[in-house]
Amino acid sequence: MASRFVVGIDLGTTNSALAFVDTGAGKDPRVTPFAVPQVVSQGAVEDRPLLPSFLYLPGDGEQPAGALKLPWDAKRDFAVGEFARVFGSQVPTRLVASAKSWLSHPGADRKAAILPHKAPESGRKVSPVEAGVRYLKHLAEAWNFAVAKDVAANRLEAQDIVLTVPASFDAAARELTVEAARAAGFEHLTLLEEPQAAFYAWLDRCGENWRQQVGVGDLVLVADVGGGTTDFTLIEVGEEGGNLSLTRLAVGDHLLLGGDNMDLTLAYHVAQALAKAGTKLDATQMTQLTYACRTAKEQLLADPALASAPVTVLGKGRSLVGGTIKYDLPRAEVERVLVDGFFPDVARDAEPGRAASAGLQELGLPYVADAGITRHLAQFLHRQSEALAGREAPAGKKKKPAGAAALPSAVLFNGGVFKADVLRTRLLNVLGSWAKGAKADPARELSGADLDLAVARGAAYYGLVRRGKGVRIRGGTARAYYIGVATNMPAVPGFAPPVKALCVAPFGMEEGTEADIPGYEVGLRTGAEAEFRFLGSTVRRDDAAGTVVEDWEGQADELAPVRTTLEAKGGGAGAVVPVHLHSKVTAVGQLELWLLSRDGKQRWKLEFNVREGR
Repeated sequence: MASRFVVGIDLGTTNSALAFVDTGAGKDPRVTPFAVPQVVSQGAVEDRPLLPSFLYLPGDGEQPAGALKLPWDAKRDFAVGEFARVFGSQVPTRLVASAKSWLSHPGADRKAAILPHKAPESGRKVSPVEAGVRYLKHLAEAWNFAVAKDVAANRLEAQDIVLTVPASFDAAARELTVEAARAAGFEHLTLLEEPQAAFYAWLDRCGENWRQQVGVGDLVLVADVGGGTTDFTLIEVGEEGGNLSLTRLAVGDHLLLGGDNMDLTLAYHVAQALAKAGTKLDATQMTQLTYACRTAKEQLLADPALASAPVTVLGKGRSLVGGTIKYDLPRAEVERVLVDGFFPDVARDAEPGRAASAGLQELGLPYVADAGITRHLAQFLHRQSEALAGREAPAGKKKKPAGAAALPSAVLFNGGVFKADVLRTRLLNVLGSWAKGAKADPARELSGADLDLAVARGAAYYGLVRRGKGVRIRGGTARAYYIGVATNMPAVPGFAPPVKALCVAPFGMEEGTEADIPGYEVGLRTGAEAEFRFLGSTVRRDDAAGTVVEDWEGQADELAPVRTTLEAKGGGAGAVVPVHLHSKVTAVGQLELWLLSRDGKQRWKLEFNVREGR
């Protein structure tokens, strides 16, 4: 039996949100945001539209008894949300932030207690997965307190949940997200890519009028710049049976580039101004300054009437008035730093710069070396132009010029960064200059986006789509997946056998479908530890399951490998068993890979690596 509520959850890097549809509320139920009760100051709880994705872990005896209590938990000894974000910024070694970015980091043990990243070993720590669990549990507890009350059937755990992930999340990161959701009690779960969720929200807000804003042949760029990541997605408008249809054609790489980078940039800018005035900040003050700049930036982006916003950092020494360092951050400086630094006016063939490799560097998140979002966009569109070059122009539409296959005709903005008109305008102007050079029409902005709540709202709308209501975007898997197969050849001193890429899941493989690959048999080593290499490609769209790619460099990227020992069933350690492969994309959106023996009596499942393997 279908649940009464369909719920969309945006588990964001900087903010999380929840929206729902009450299917029992009449003939035309609407998507409704849920205001999340949370601690906003010691002893005070308020409802807020967003739940900041921050977790504060106080030290022993630090908080007065009951200071962090919630209506459903009077003995809470940690804080999630607004209080964690604000108060924790003053004690960064006890503040968990950017857990979602750590969740997608293949070089980290994402199930180990490693956050806060720079906390002392004696301090309280949680894993990136556990941080996600606590955010989701807070949403569940808040919902059950405010909505479900004493009705078991209305509890959040009993509803159909659509949980969003970045389009660029690989299979391991998606699996970890599902693991966190299961630990929070969500069983009726579906994953949805965030840019698609943003587009679904736009469809919901426009109603039937969306067909007046786009037409057959349009290529819509969803530009999603959030707190920690930048995602690009291309959606094509087509036609089926005389009706408009939507297909997700491409997604970009997972870029750790977003509002966090902007906050740090502003912090360095302010620190330089303070240094010129004779005030130098230490490492702890720089961390505080970064959080203060985030608050100032959000105030300026949210209110165009503000000319400046204050930035305050705790001082050291009695000579400082009031024990604080203050700086008034002008809007003009913020816009100049962000526009020129993150949205430079670049050529259509621009490529992101690469930083020189240092022999030693601090361990941490794999941030991109180039902060120029427009350079990353140029590279994304160039790669997709090559992949989409063979597309035919729709009837009645002029053929696109060579090299312009992936230039968008419309842009849908998502993410709090784009609250600033100046940033949206700069990106549209850059796209316009590229279109002019290609003799194509400039991209137009799709109006009606909700930059804060779009992903949660769109996820709830998609829950209705799954029940047969609304407009569906076709897409399937965001990349083609491959497994590495070592070439059988004589030993050559100093050279490893070349690795071929065997396609196990083609681009766009739909949820709930399976693919058998009986025609390509490989030898599986059992009873001894072995490494299985996985690859993904966002540009090889025509490879079917079973396609073997020998020269995959530049077209596919290596994902986290799997190191495991598969049980030897009847053979000795190191035995090689002939097998063929079978893949499945579950209804949740996870990729499963099975290895089947020739006689069909033995089968092994390859679990995606979620721990550090390098």
